[in-house]
Amino acid sequence: MTAGASALATPTGVGSRGLLGRRAVLVPVKSFGDAKQRLGAALSEEARGLLVRQMAAGVLAAADPLPYAVVCDDTEVADWARHHGALVVWEPGRGLNGAVQAGVEHLAAIGVAYVTVAHADLPHARGLGTLPPFDGVTLQPDRHGDGTNVIRVPADSGFRFTYGPGSFARHLAECRRLHLPTQVLDVPDLALDVDSPADLEWA
Repeated sequence: MTAGASALATPTGVGSRGLLGRRAVLVPVKSFGDAKQRLGAALSEEARGLLVRQMAAGVLAAADPLPYAVVCDDTEVADWARHHGALVVWEPGRGLNGAVQAGVEHLAAIGVAYVTVAHADLPHARGLGTLPPFDGVTLQPDRHGDGTNVIRVPADSGFRFTYGPGSFARHLAECRRLHLPTQVLDVPDLALDVDSPADLEWA
């Protein structure tokens, strides 16, 4: 953590209920330098960094007309997020699941009722801010039906996030545990993510 990181520990406006409204989009963003290392076999470091930033910016743009927040533990990412108009939730050292969990809890604390969590590696992201209304959990799996690219949850439901291989099945099981109604989307553009060189043909 850099010396200036402590200033990011609490996102601007936390404690002011209603800051973002009842619905918001949360995007976890990893350090640009560390993200998508597996793409190094096909892309130069410069090209990989550019792609990572472009995809993340596209995901933020897809949140329109909803407000959005970025959960991160990297000051470069935090500065980038603020430049793109995002609320920054600073959660160092938690890993993906812990960061998302904390991010949703932060948004719930400022009055957000429904949080859409979208990964930053969706090259054709669209419609995140206009998902059909649903009083429960909305899931969009990846194109293999294995991972969870997008998930919208009631912010105060206590939903436990368990990303990683097989997360879609685990998130369905979590919905059952909490007795939450569930809808599964089939939006091809939201099913596309970029993890390996083979995925670059979709980018």
